[in-house]
Amino acid sequence: MMLVIVLENTTPRLRGRLTLWLLEIRAGVYVGEYSVKVRDMIWKNVETEFNDGNIQGSAIMIWSARNEIGFDFKVLGENRRIPREMDGIKLISFMPETKVEE
Repeated sequence: MMLVIVLENTTPRLRGRLTLWLLEIRAGVYVGEYSVKVRDMIWKNVETEFNDGNIQGSAIMIWSARNEIGFDFKVLGENRRIPREMDGIKLISFMPETKVEE
């Protein structure tokens, strides 16, 4: 099962840890092919790093799935793109930038 993880503004520790299982094809972009069990183990490692509170960035994991769009995904951290589920299909809402008042 194809697996892609994209990290933004994370620690070198997490980036290095992911290279144990996945190929880093670009900075912060990791690719591999694993079973559901291994995929869940890898994501649990990402969640643990985020739960430690040292990461201000975000992460998304995408994998091939047998559904109408052919893939599924999970996200962690803050990002302007927010996943929403509509009629059983995950879509992305794009939040407007917050302006700082002077």
